[in-house]
Amino acid sequence: MQKPPEIIQQHLIIFSRYPEAGKTKTRLIPALGPQGAANLQREMTEYILSKVKQLQKQIPLSLELRFAGGNAQLMKDWLGSDIVYQPQGEGDLGMRMARSLSEAFQNGAEKSIIIGTDCPSIELGILKQAFEHLTDKDLVLGPAIDGGYYLIALCRSIPELFVDIDWGTEKVFQQTMDITKKLDLAVGHLPTLADIDRPEDLVIWEEIHRQRGNR
Repeated sequence: MQKPPEIIQQHLIIFSRYPEAGKTKTRLIPALGPQGAANLQREMTEYILSKVKQLQKQIPLSLELRFAGGNAQLMKDWLGSDIVYQPQGEGDLGMRMARSLSEAFQNGAEKSIIIGTDCPSIELGILKQAFEHLTDKDLVLGPAIDGGYYLIALCRSIPELFVDIDWGTEKVFQQTMDITKKLDLAVGHLPTLADIDRPEDLVIWEEIHRQRGNR
């Protein structure tokens, strides 16, 4: 069994999926084909991970990657053995996120962030801002253009935030905000960004490739 991650006060959790053809980025298969969609999943995960590793050089930060599909050995073979890998486990997305945060706080984190790999536009400054907001906020949300969110950050476990949410729909952000109002939570907001989920979103990734090529 994978050992618990070594967690410090600021902790970042990446949710990703092993890039197996036909089982990842399925909404992009009509445009890219099964292997092309898996390749995109691979590239975006590597890109987000590289950004987080840059952030680790700037601020104290522990990191774990929660994966679906594959197994820990396949993840290590892909991304290296210097990362702590944990399976996302059973349940819907909300249950999996709530569990990962609860475990992080139990193991010593004081501020925890979850991000996925679908939002390559996320910058280091946004991640820093999320941690900073938690100094005087209960949670921080990074809204996505499609009605979801690309980041959630908490300073304690609040499992109610992940219950009765229509995951994968345009209702996610608003439903989450409704819960924060019922619980009287102070919320910090980050810039709205776009996820890459549908064929029309691929222009975002193409633009990032162009920018990287020009550096």
